[in-house]
Amino acid sequence: MCGRFASFLPAEYIARLFRTEDPLPNAAATWNLAPTEQALVVRRHPQTGARHLDLLTWGLLPHFTKDPARARKPINARAETLATSGMFRDAFAQRRCLVPASAFYEWKRAAQGKHPYAIARRDDEPMALAGLWEGFRAPDGGVVRSFAIVTTDANPELAQLHNRMPVIVRPEDWTVWLGEAPGDVETLLRPAPDGLLRIWPVSRHVNSVQNDGSDLLTPLEEKGREEGSPAELRLDAPRRPC
Repeated sequence: MCGRFASFLPAEYIARLFRTEDPLPNAAATWNLAPTEQALVVRRHPQTGARHLDLLTWGLLPHFTKDPARARKPINARAETLATSGMFRDAFAQRRCLVPASAFYEWKRAAQGKHPYAIARRDDEPMALAGLWEGFRAPDGGVVRSFAIVTTDANPELAQLHNRMPVIVRPEDWTVWLGEAPGDVETLLRPAPDGLLRIWPVSRHVNSVQNDGSDLLTPLEEKGREEGSPAELRLDAPRRPC
């Protein structure tokens, strides 16, 4: 699954990278973005077809929801069932989006408990995670826009931590995923190739959503080994992320 990620690049940079056209949203940098919080999302505007960069809430609230207070708001959507699930089918067909992320976190079970790892591209470029978005119109007329991140089977590298990983869309496939160009979107629902990503252990401080800041991505060996963190948890020896 994908339950926490870092989104600290300026909106201006993301807008240039993804070539969005709308006014820039006011988004604070975060190294520990959690479900129910707002994140920068690239989507195709349903009326104009232009790419927009908007703040959407993490946790999908479908447009057909009857009782938002009691509704399930999934943060992830399984790639294998997008086309058949009543929760995701319409969004998969019409409302696909990209979620820019500089890194995401995953946890590995060990004798001392679950330990967090950060995952990022080896070239330090931001990842474009495949997502689905929805717009729910509340009784007062307000619109709640939300999203979920699409996951697939983990590649062999990530499988050391978890059996799932977010789908990472390559830049050459952005137009297809966003519905701007024809193509078979189901072929994009694949794990990242080995070698694209690097994985490194980080402090358990990331476990609390109250903690934020660039130090959350500092490799554990640079911070000093935490008590009860075994050396064998080290999967990679990355340079410090930008």
